[in-house]
Amino acid sequence: MTEETTGTRGDSTAPRTGAPAARDAVVVGGGVAGLSAAVYTARQGLDTLVVDPGGSILRRNARLENFPGFPLGVDARRLLDLLGEQAETAGADRLDARVTRVSPVDVDEEKSGDDAPGGARFVVATDGDDRIRARHVVAATKNEVGYLEDLDGVEIVDRGKAYVDADERGRTGVDGLYAAGRLARKPHQAAVCAGHGAEVAVTLLEESDEPFYHDWVAPEGYFTDRDREVPPGCEEIDTAKRREREAAALDATRDRFAEPHPDPQETHPSLEE
Repeated sequence: MTEETTGTRGDSTAPRTGAPAARDAVVVGGGVAGLSAAVYTARQGLDTLVVDPGGSILRRNARLENFPGFPLGVDARRLLDLLGEQAETAGADRLDARVTRVSPVDVDEEKSGDDAPGGARFVVATDGDDRIRARHVVAATKNEVGYLEDLDGVEIVDRGKAYVDADERGRTGVDGLYAAGRLARKPHQAAVCAGHGAEVAVTLLEESDEPFYHDWVAPEGYFTDRDREVPPGCEEIDTAKRREREAAALDATRDRFAEPHPDPQETHPSLEE
């Protein structure tokens, strides 16, 4: 998700980046649920791609006043940009496109010796003629479900808006396919959807071939002083390293919050009506 391939943060008109033909995880939707899921899968080492045309409804919000960690509120577009940057830092890529279809991978194609990850189950097609094979798919597109119609076992619930029938941890009736956030009938709150995206990603990781998910930075000696091995995905850091990371994070936050962001009424004139 570098500027060379996708333009500046938050620019939904940015040029599309090329999509490798195979991924461990494809996240459909770049709102808070999808980006949170991508942070977790990418940090665990899964080759993760977020496919999104940049139209999250959150960009139409004037301001978020109830998102954890921002006692005075936060610009909704800035929050999405920061989440996108966090997913990028974790190792996720982004494709600026709209997913048109998710279908089962063809058995003969899977045996053809191409570079699909072992156990690829899906082909993700986009409006840019991309075809990406994936072991896992996280659907996080609010109430958009048409691209899932080719998958037997997906149950669509229509209560004025369409949802995917999923359990509390986002599992659907199709192995390897998960639904996150509003699409899984979670409450229409950004904090709830972000948390559910993370929970779905951890569920995906627990059910994959990856080791049990840990993601904890502990003080130096927390494990080793008790003759314990540092668990997978964890690390110990000393005081100097902690202060170095804190300083870098503060500098980055100041820079990001100094950047101007467009008024939602300028980018979405219909809000004035």
